[in-house]
Amino acid sequence: MKKKRTVLISLLTAALFLLTACNSGNNVLLSGSTSVERVISSLIEAFNEDHPDIILTFNPTGSGAGITSAQEGTADIGLSSRPLRESETGVDATIFAIDGLALVVHPDNPVTNLTIEQLYGIYSGEITNWSDVGGKDAPITTIGREAGSGSRGAFDDIIGVESPRHDQELTSGGAIITAVATNPYAIGYASLSAVGNSVKILTVDGVPITEETLRDGTYPVARPFIFMTQSGTELSEGAQAFLAFIQSDEATAIIANAGVVQMR
Repeated sequence: MKKKRTVLISLLTAALFLLTACNSGNNVLLSGSTSVERVISSLIEAFNEDHPDIILTFNPTGSGAGITSAQEGTADIGLSSRPLRESETGVDATIFAIDGLALVVHPDNPVTNLTIEQLYGIYSGEITNWSDVGGKDAPITTIGREAGSGSRGAFDDIIGVESPRHDQELTSGGAIITAVATNPYAIGYASLSAVGNSVKILTVDGVPITEETLRDGTYPVARPFIFMTQSGTELSEGAQAFLAFIQSDEATAIIANAGVVQMR
């Protein structure tokens, strides 16, 4: 009996230790947009070089889930790659970077520029042939992200289409690039950081997508990367330290290398 009691006490002590560790300020849970994963992972890696005692965990659940986790306090920091809607209250939100969504076509496509109105027409289904926007007489294949993704939500909001037409819905920017690169009549969108030489980037309203045009707001197809915390809740020391790092000079190059532009 004494041995069993000793074992039970040991188990309870271990459980209490784990519970205390999980709730300590050295454990920080981030949850939200899959689109921010690349930049957040790079920031976490750099941050941990100077703060090895702080355990940062990122759960890529999507922008909507990230906002909810911040509202409910189930994550220390929520992350979104789209603007918050009027109904999404109860959080303190800060834009830490701007991500441009590049419009891409096959390199053989003669079209070099599209307006926001033309993009609306293409993705609403009103424009279905490339000849209507200065291209060849061929049907347009529209490719985009799956419903619920931050990229899809941001793109739909920017061009103003409520019921978009997608011939293909894919689960990552890289998959969209691959699909467009193999289809001469396709159009798609992806974060600038995901675009390589296999596709051609269009200008939008005559504006190229560059760091300068993203920072000054002249490139129209751009979205914010936002971190959020529950309103009225004091952050742990670990969460405070990481958020300060995100907005520091040290983080500037890390964010740029991830293909987005730091905002403060």
